[in-house]
Amino acid sequence: MARRLFFVDGVHSGRAEITGDEAAHLTKVLRVDAGQRYELSDNQHLYLAEVELARKAQVTFRILEKYDPRPAPVVLHLAAALIKFDHFEWMLEKATELGVARITPVIAERSDKGLDHAAAKRTERWTRILRESCQQSRRAHLPELDRPVALSRIAVPDSAVCLLLDEAESTAPILTALPAERHAADQLTLLVGPEGGWTDRERAAAIEAGWRPVTLGPSILRAETAAIAGLAILSAAWQIPQKDNS
Repeated sequence: MARRLFFVDGVHSGRAEITGDEAAHLTKVLRVDAGQRYELSDNQHLYLAEVELARKAQVTFRILEKYDPRPAPVVLHLAAALIKFDHFEWMLEKATELGVARITPVIAERSDKGLDHAAAKRTERWTRILRESCQQSRRAHLPELDRPVALSRIAVPDSAVCLLLDEAESTAPILTALPAERHAADQLTLLVGPEGGWTDRERAAAIEAGWRPVTLGPSILRAETAAIAGLAILSAAWQIPQKDNS
């Protein structure tokens, strides 16, 4: 059975600790106790650790072993238009479980008014969601969370595969846009629009900037469903063993 993973602020002299409300959750809800072993991450390294002390507001660990985190199949970047926060936060949680390395909230023309300003007050909450989702899915590294930006300000790197999810007719299926040779170091950015989709002006500007429009099929999906389906497809595609043509 896989061990649970917890994040710690740091590891010093072979020890790490969790305090405050998070420690209370560990002792009261998860029943963490001395002698039990867990995985820890300081967002850089992964450790096997044993609980030394478990009190109401403090859990102390002794580091037993340090090892390399499990590698991701590909470097995924989700650029997602701001939508109603309960849906957006569900998207954050599931995207983290799927291994996304970076998340950029996008201010789209059809994003509800005021969401960009309200998002600034949600940074702490969203960071907590990412942390809890990483612990649940046993990810050793937290995704980067950017500040909300306008669509026109998202750069399109030459080295990355940049895909624009679009429901427009005649758009190519997402799998047809993937490179034949795939490597774990590849960088993919998936751009997902708001409820109601992209405006014609946004679509044209994005394509001109270098985004490649792709579709997930004939059904019109909710924004959060499209994001998660797209990420799952991309992650799975990069896990298919590559043929050796040598």
